[in-house]
Amino acid sequence: MQEDFHYYATYCAAYMAGFTPEESERIAFSANFVDLCSKTYLAKVNGPKAAATTQLSLEMAAMRTDIPGLQEITGIWASFHFLPYDLYADIKKGSRRYKNKRRMVCGPNGDLVVDTVQQAKGNTLEAIGISMHVLADTWAHRYFAGTPSLVINNTTEDFYELLESGERRKLRFINSLGATDDLEQGIYTRSIYQADENSIMNLGHGRAGHLPDYSFLRYSYLPAWGNYEEIIKDNPSDYLYAFCQMITALKYIHGSSPSFEKEQYDFEAIKPYREEIETILKKRQLIACDDWRVFGEKLSGYTIAPFDRERYSDEYVNASEEEKEETFLGRFSKAALEQKHMVAKKITDSGSYLAGRIKK
Repeated sequence: MQEDFHYYATYCAAYMAGFTPEESERIAFSANFVDLCSKTYLAKVNGPKAAATTQLSLEMAAMRTDIPGLQEITGIWASFHFLPYDLYADIKKGSRRYKNKRRMVCGPNGDLVVDTVQQAKGNTLEAIGISMHVLADTWAHRYFAGTPSLVINNTTEDFYELLESGERRKLRFINSLGATDDLEQGIYTRSIYQADENSIMNLGHGRAGHLPDYSFLRYSYLPAWGNYEEIIKDNPSDYLYAFCQMITALKYIHGSSPSFEKEQYDFEAIKPYREEIETILKKRQLIACDDWRVFGEKLSGYTIAPFDRERYSDEYVNASEEEKEETFLGRFSKAALEQKHMVAKKITDSGSYLAGRIKK
C-alpha cells in the first residue's frame, strides 16, 4: 500500500471509528510513517536505530545476507509489512527450513493481527497507527513473505490484468531503476531475478513489483510457494475489506466495541459512502491521495495536513534526553520496538529463528 491508503484512508477509518480529527491525523501519520522510518532517518535525528520500521533501497543493497543480516531484514519486514498468517500451518512437504519460510507467508485474519490490534488498545496514538499499517498490509501483501526467499516469493512472468470487460491483459515488466509504471500500456517495474535463495531481490512482493500497491488492480499470477498454480488477487475487494476491518479494529481500540475478532468488517459504517469509496478504489491511477483527501475532509469537516516526514523531526532533535520519550518520535519508537519484539517472539515460539532468537 501507499500513502493514499496508509495516510488518508486511515484518517477516514479513524474518524469513522470515533476518533477526533486531530487524533485521526496523528494515527494516520503514524501509519504512513512506518514506510519512512528507516535507519538512515533515525541516524539523522539521533534516534534509536533498532526502532526502524522500513529499509531504504540503498540500506538493503548494503545488507549482508548471513544469518544476522537475514534476521534483521525479517524482523523489520515481517513485523510491519508482511505479518505472517499462520506460524503453525500444516505444510505437508519440504524441509524444516522450507516449512518455516512457508509459514511466513502474509495474509489477513491471522492470530498475529489480533495480537497486533490488542497490543494497540490502551496504547498511544502512535501505536494505534502502527497497528493499522500492519493490518492494512496483510490485505495488500497477502501471498508474499517478509523474508528473502526465492522458493517462496518468486513468480513466473505470467501476470494478467483481469479487466472489467472480462479480458485478460498480459502485463509486462522492466528492470529499470527510477522508471514509472505505465498503467495504460500495462508495463511495470519489478525486482531483478536472482537465483540466490536469500537475495534481497526475493524479499516480499519484489517479484510482483508494485502491483499489490494499486487498489484498482485485479490480476492473476503464479507464485513459487503455491507450486506455480494460479492465484487471483482482487485488490479493490481486498482494500475495501481492509478499510472496513480497520474501522472495526479502531472501534475496539477506541472503546466503542467490546472486542476485536477475525473476519469482522464494519460495512454498516461505510454504507452511506460505499459507492464513493469503491469509486476511489477502482479508479486507475498511480496514487489516490487527492481522492482520499477530498473524501476525508468532506467526512470530518477538517483540512487534512499534507503528509510531511519531517513534521516531528525538530521536536525530537530539540528535546532533552528526559523529554524525548514524550515526543512523537519517542512514542513511535517505543511502539515500533514493542511490535517488533512481539512478532519476533511469536516467530521464535513457533520454533523458527528467522527473525532472531527471542528469549521466553
